[in-house]
Amino acid sequence: MHAGHRYIDPELAADAISAGDSPLTAREAEVLELAADGAPVAEIAERASLSPGTVRNYLSSAVTKLGAENRHTAVRLARERGWV
Repeated sequence: MHAGHRYIDPELAADAISAGDSPLTAREAEVLELAADGAPVAEIAERASLSPGTVRNYLSSAVTKLGAENRHTAVRLARERGWV
């Protein structure tokens, strides 16, 4: 934990990513794919039949797992690796 947030060592994240298996759950991947076109959280929530808070949680988890700075970078990384 760092400042109340989960922290994943960048080297550990890079090792996990380069291993080939997706660290994302099916739902995280789905929400990340819906976020790929830049849709706002409310729209993603409606399309995925989730609450906006749940969408934010899935996006935050995906960003953390991928060691990304934001959801846009997470989408790029996941697409490059064929996970979404």
